[in-house]
Amino acid sequence: MLKIVADTTSGLPLDLARQRGITMIPQIVIFGEQSYRDDSEIDTETFLARLKASAVLPKTAAPPPALYHPVFQDAQEKGQTVLVIAPSARVSGTVRAVETAAADFPDLPVHLLDTQTIAGNTATLVLLAAQWATEGTDVDSILARLEPLVASQRTYFLVDTLEYLKKGGRIGGAKALLGELLQVKPILQIKDGQVQPCEQERTKKRAVARLIDLVCEQAGRSAEAHLSVMHIDAREDAEMLAGAFAERLGIVSAPIYTLPAAIGVHAGPRALAVGFFV
Repeated sequence: MLKIVADTTSGLPLDLARQRGITMIPQIVIFGEQSYRDDSEIDTETFLARLKASAVLPKTAAPPPALYHPVFQDAQEKGQTVLVIAPSARVSGTVRAVETAAADFPDLPVHLLDTQTIAGNTATLVLLAAQWATEGTDVDSILARLEPLVASQRTYFLVDTLEYLKKGGRIGGAKALLGELLQVKPILQIKDGQVQPCEQERTKKRAVARLIDLVCEQAGRSAEAHLSVMHIDAREDAEMLAGAFAERLGIVSAPIYTLPAAIGVHAGPRALAVGFFV
């Protein structure tokens, strides 16, 4: 039997994860001297209120290896194999935490997939893995089906300001845009596992319109695109994006994920994103 393990950076709703038998591990959000699990101790709404009121940018930490220990212990006692589907090692320490925890269970078969992305596309990969596991597919076959998807994924996103990415150390190749903060609204992408610039527009309205065009130019019209929309503090905009894709691509069931606090620390309020596979 295969146990699927993910974490909250996938943006996967906790209720949905429980329904699908997926074990979720929290990321840690830190305000000053206080730290919070983002699965049970701070939700996105509470986080946003504190973020807007705080003079100091909060920080994040990957889940410590100790959080994986009871999951691995349970799997070992049940004779299970474990597949951990993790966010990009270039933006999160989760991969390292899993490797450290797995070293304490040398007799447990632990497989680790670095999705090289974060949020919606990771959620898609997790849900597919859980579906295939339920159908009886073995872990090697699941990995063989997931790895081409990792290589073919695309994520584009907009932020109101690059300052959160800059201060949080997750700005990647987009740092080249910092000198133009007041002049442009950049469209960013996750490429090679980190944040990279894609295009620039003069206004947010034009950036949103161009984001829609980019996705429609690249995403297929079939369900195989697994398109998802993500946001933090921008539900109406996210619904507008989903509506635009429904009209132009015929994708009527694109999930809308609320980004968790651990991503909000770096993206900031009113971030929007779209993920899909080509």
